[in-house]
Amino acid sequence: MACSATSSAAALISSKPRAFSSNSKPFSQSLSLPNPFTGLPAPLLSRPASFSLSRASPSRKSFVVKAISELPLVGNPAPDFEAEAVFDQEFIKVKLSEYIGKKYVILFFYPLDFTFVCPTEITAFSDRYEEFEKLNTEILGVSIDSVFSHLAWVQTDRKSGGLGDLKYPLISDVTKTIAKAYGVLIPDQGIALRGLFIIDKEGIIQHSTINNLAIGRSVDETMRTLQALQYVQENPDEVCPAGWKPGEKSMKPDPKLSKDYFAAI
Repeated sequence: MACSATSSAAALISSKPRAFSSNSKPFSQSLSLPNPFTGLPAPLLSRPASFSLSRASPSRKSFVVKAISELPLVGNPAPDFEAEAVFDQEFIKVKLSEYIGKKYVILFFYPLDFTFVCPTEITAFSDRYEEFEKLNTEILGVSIDSVFSHLAWVQTDRKSGGLGDLKYPLISDVTKTIAKAYGVLIPDQGIALRGLFIIDKEGIIQHSTINNLAIGRSVDETMRTLQALQYVQENPDEVCPAGWKPGEKSMKPDPKLSKDYFAAI
C-alpha cells in the first residue's frame, strides 16, 4: 500500500479520546471522507455548532474561539497519548501531555513508511528543526508503522528513499488509536491522512490542516502560522491578517482602529 492509495474511505468511527482536560461536552456527529485519490468534495463533518466568544472586558476584547466537542477541533484540548517512538536511532516513550507548560507542539500524521511524498515532508521538517526550536516548539511525526519500520527507514540513506537521522521523534501508532483520536484515520485502509496540528503550551489545538494522500504540506506555511499564533497570544488585542509574517503590520479588531491597517496597505 502506498501513500496514494486508491480506495475511498468509509465512515469514520467516532471515539472518545482522553484529552488534556475534561471540560468538553459530548455531541452527535457524522463523518465521511472524500475519495483520497480524486479529492472529490464530500460532506466531511456535520455537527451542531457550539462555540463561545469570550471577552475579557469592554475595554480589552479577547477574540479567542473555544470549540466545545469531543473531537480535537481547533480550540479544544489535544487528545493525550503515550506511545513508542524512534529518536536518535533508539526506542523511546513519548507522552504528549508532558509538553504542557513547556513547549508548543507540531504534531503531524503521514500515511506510511518507505513511500514517496512522506519522506519529503519528514526530512523537510527535520532540516528546519532549529528554526522551530528557537520558537520553543517540538515536532512529532506519527504513522501507523512499527518502531522497527521507523528505525529501518531512519537507517536508510536519503538518496535511497530513506530519512537518515532525524532531529525529532517518529511515533508508532500501530493500534491506530492516535490517528482515530485526531480524526485522520481512513478505516478501510488503516492509514492516516496528512493531518497537521499546532498545539500551544496549554495543550490546546490552535490550528489544524488535513491534506489528502497525494498532497504534501508546506513547512514554510506551518512556520508562518506558528509565528502568527505566538504573536496573537503575546498580543491579545491584535489579530494577524492574511499572509502575516513577523515584522509586518498587524490589525486591531475594532471598526475604527482597524482603519489604521487598511490605510497603510
